[in-house]
Amino acid sequence: MSARVPGRPSRGVAYAVISLIGLVFLMPLAAMLEFTLRQTSGGYGLDHWAGLLAPENARAYRPLFQGLGNSFVLAALTLVIVLGVFAPTIVLVHLRFPRLERALDLLTVLPIAIPAIVLVVGFAPIYRALGAMVGSGAWTLSLAYGVLVLPFAYRAIAADLQGIDARTRAEAARSLGAGWGAVLLRVIAPGVRRGILAASLLTVAIVLGEFTVSSLLNRMTLQTALLQISKSDPFVAVAVSLLSLVGAFLVLLLVSSTGGAPRRSARRGSRPSTPQEPRS
Repeated sequence: MSARVPGRPSRGVAYAVISLIGLVFLMPLAAMLEFTLRQTSGGYGLDHWAGLLAPENARAYRPLFQGLGNSFVLAALTLVIVLGVFAPTIVLVHLRFPRLERALDLLTVLPIAIPAIVLVVGFAPIYRALGAMVGSGAWTLSLAYGVLVLPFAYRAIAADLQGIDARTRAEAARSLGAGWGAVLLRVIAPGVRRGILAASLLTVAIVLGEFTVSSLLNRMTLQTALLQISKSDPFVAVAVSLLSLVGAFLVLLLVSSTGGAPRRSARRGSRPSTPQEPRS
């Protein structure tokens, strides 16, 4: 039996706190599920869930499926921006230009400090010119979403960079003849895997849950479609919202299970072997 670590709560207290937090998290989901099971004629049933995929309702729910598809495309494109542009830039500034880290940190705070409505006012003329050049498809929102997710992606990746001493690893790899591509993919990326997974999860969650920018820029996404559907069928809107919340929770569990540190192969309580003294 392992001794209790000073300053940490007992196992019973930890389980009680986790159970309380889980109960608080599950209560709104249970209320949403109960609402979707209500029937207009009284009682409970699966009529609203069955009607979601019924062929005769395909036309009425077309904006919902269109918004869901657009949100998935936007999430994929924003992930490409985060992993293909932001992550290499953060690593490059950390390794080669450490004096710019403070300026970059300040720059990434701006999307949080500036209200979304003010950001839309700044995005509007850009999207007006962008629409004249490449069209006004929903995919263009990925550029705005890249700005919105930058603060969260930056801090998730930068925290892991500070923890693994990336500069020492990069210098060692460069001294052995590795190029910057190999340093980024084979030396730095494995060390910041958890930060990259966290940044990816936050990116998908923000894109799927964003409403203000897409609504003011007149783009059809999941949240704007839910608002439109809720005016005619609130049961289906709540059902889809419940599915999205459960899906995000499952992704969080997946990231938590795959992003942890590797387990040690040594048994608990084993001590490192000490060299024996030479016999006289």
